[in-house]
Amino acid sequence: MDLESYLKNVTIKESKDERESWDDYFKRLARLIAERSTCVHRKVGALIVKDKRILATGYNQPPSGFPHCDQIGCIRDDLDIPSGRNQEICYGLHAEQNALMQAAKFGISTEGATIYVTHKPCSVCARLIINAGIKRVVYIEGYPDPLTDFFFKTCGIEVYGGGESEGR
Repeated sequence: MDLESYLKNVTIKESKDERESWDDYFKRLARLIAERSTCVHRKVGALIVKDKRILATGYNQPPSGFPHCDQIGCIRDDLDIPSGRNQEICYGLHAEQNALMQAAKFGISTEGATIYVTHKPCSVCARLIINAGIKRVVYIEGYPDPLTDFFFKTCGIEVYGGGESEGR
């Protein structure tokens, strides 16, 4: 049988896609990315996605070339700074910040994208996410920063946290 005859007889069956949702897939990847973190308290992973394509990834870590937290220790522990306070006193950047910086470094537009994060972004990262043009945030675990919620709501950012998702 030649190719033309074969193609005339091909039938495409309808099937139900039983794979996990796109949201669940990208959340699983965010967890995997978080494993690279050397933070002694909370390992966070983030990935920026547009049209079901990964644009950039990031995890919480100090700047490139600076010793990792498992080498230098935790400045926050040494100064007894509680979680959620004085976020600027930390050697590390947040996962969202690293993902955004990776996109910027390589000239990748994040306009209209979704960011998947293992933890709800803090209000500092929320500001960066908004100004980067990201329109949708999907996170797995919460983080106590009500200012984040205020920023996202006021700026019309779609947010899905915990078990919520649209399955896009």
